[in-house]
Amino acid sequence: QVQLVESGGGLVQAGGSLRLSCAASISTFRINAIGWFRQAPGKQRDLVAALSSSGSTTYAETVKGRFTISGDMNTAYLQMNSLKPEDTAVYYCNARERYTNNYLPYWGQGTQVTVSS
Repeated sequence: QVQLVESGGGLVQAGGSLRLSCAASISTFRINAIGWFRQAPGKQRDLVAALSSSGSTTYAETVKGRFTISGDMNTAYLQMNSLKPEDTAVYYCNARERYTNNYLPYWGQGTQVTVSS
């Protein structure tokens, strides 16, 4: 059984901050990364940030310097600072399997982030 539960979204003014949380109920030995994705209306779901089991992090260019991913393979956070209206999206977390190096074919409900101008 795999569960991915996101929380922490909300409405915030441009320039503000939010901290998203991800609870991933999956055996950690199966996982080598946790990623945060986002999808705006009419847009593709894209990777925003990822944290590997070795501790390395990667970020999309659009959020680099503003967002920080942290945590572990079961509990991950996305600290979002200096938010912009273009950050408005539903944010999802997912886990990358060690064996395949692919993210799980499963998506939770996500958490809505709305940034007002």
